[in-house]
Amino acid sequence: MRLVLLGPPGAGKGTQAALLSDSLKIPHISTGDLFRANISNGTDLGKQAQEYMDAGNLVPTEVTAKMVQDRLNQDDAQEGFLLDGFPRTIEQAELLEEMLKKDGHSLDAVVNYVVSEDVVVERMLARGRNDDNEDTIRTRLEVYRDETAPLIDHYQDILVNIDAEGTVEDISTTTLDALDN
Repeated sequence: MRLVLLGPPGAGKGTQAALLSDSLKIPHISTGDLFRANISNGTDLGKQAQEYMDAGNLVPTEVTAKMVQDRLNQDDAQEGFLLDGFPRTIEQAELLEEMLKKDGHSLDAVVNYVVSEDVVVERMLARGRNDDNEDTIRTRLEVYRDETAPLIDHYQDILVNIDAEGTVEDISTTTLDALDN
């Protein structure tokens, strides 16, 4: 099964991704993990990403897409994967579609975790991270709305909306049930 996870920061994508990955026996591919792995292994892509990050800039789509492509070509991702953090824009979604099409594949579903902004703020403040204050969280939500939320329309034909305001277990069960249908 080839999946993309969407949802605002604090929706619980990382938590759900780990559970789904175990249940579906497919790798969880997070762009954050890809960046860290490429940087710590000193790959050319990692060095490029580090330069942008050191300058306080976002890593450009072409660098991120190459990291994703390399990861999707690995043996454990041949029968499926779960992408978390890519695509974040329509441009990235189109790149992903091209990557998959080359191998005769397409996405099976896009799981969209739906959660209210107030719940997101509450959850993220509860994590107690230094960079998680209400203003920062609301700014991140605004960036999500502007850049990533348009993917909801883009993927409308394969979108699976999941209410992400219950318990971790309930959300996981609901997601697996929805994917079975």
